[in-house]
Amino acid sequence: MHQVPIRFEMPGDIERPRARGRGQSNTAVPIDRARPDWLRVRLPTGPAFERLQGLMRAKSLHTVCEEARCPNMAECWGAGTATFMILGDVCSRSCGFCAVTAGRPGTVDLEEPARVGEAVAQMGLGHAVVTSVNRDELPDGGAALFAETIRAIRARSPRTTVEVLIPDFQGDPAALDVVLAERPEILNHNVETVERLYPRVRPQARYPRSLALLARAKRLAPDLVVKSGIMVGLGETRDEVRQAMADIARQGTDVLTVGQYLRPSAVHLPVERYWTPAEFDELRDEGRALGIGHVESGPLVRSSYHAERHVRG
Repeated sequence: MHQVPIRFEMPGDIERPRARGRGQSNTAVPIDRARPDWLRVRLPTGPAFERLQGLMRAKSLHTVCEEARCPNMAECWGAGTATFMILGDVCSRSCGFCAVTAGRPGTVDLEEPARVGEAVAQMGLGHAVVTSVNRDELPDGGAALFAETIRAIRARSPRTTVEVLIPDFQGDPAALDVVLAERPEILNHNVETVERLYPRVRPQARYPRSLALLARAKRLAPDLVVKSGIMVGLGETRDEVRQAMADIARQGTDVLTVGQYLRPSAVHLPVERYWTPAEFDELRDEGRALGIGHVESGPLVRSSYHAERHVRG
């Protein structure tokens, strides 16, 4: 998926194994316990959080904040913002890092875009973020529903800026063009990790395919803010991270997010290393030196963190 997850610490030695989809499964091993102090987060609570959670449930909507167990959920929901996840809550891919359920997705809910539009209006959002699970079984990968959701938001909240965090649509340029035609303010697609780790981390994705999507988006819509993100802590080297950042920069990417991978359960990929805040600061500076205009880099940074700051102007 497109948000790196976090697991809030609870009593017990290990979590139960869970299916990974497509007949794959992993052996449960003890969850990583020795987390540094800078990765401590508070559980989401409070009136604003409860109001927003109630609104999502009332409209039968999903958020990637909940599904991917985002560490910034308390901060963002407390401020009345969220990232909507369309096309259901079951992903057709089985990435080794993602907390979203993998399996056979259900039917497409054609009324979902209207409900997202209503929720954005009720929340009074100045900036709305829309993402999705992967739907590789659909001819367009769900591109048409992204487009309809953008239209629904604009119909109810014409002054709201829109960011879409999209899958790779299996490299289908026509599907990407359907989304670009609606002119979202930000087009986000996460590269996620370095090229060497793709077979283990994103087995159904392709590194060159993701780079090509970013390049096409910038070429066809040069005024669009093109954004991507990567995570560290899965066994990549510093040189590999620099190479990934350089590859992303070469596609004309305007915004990059860099965050720490945190293992959501005992059957997900283990954390190989915790990068320090100082190292994240160095990655931020290196990204800027590569020509990326805005780099959000920190242990708890995720794709939609401070997303409203990334809108040009």
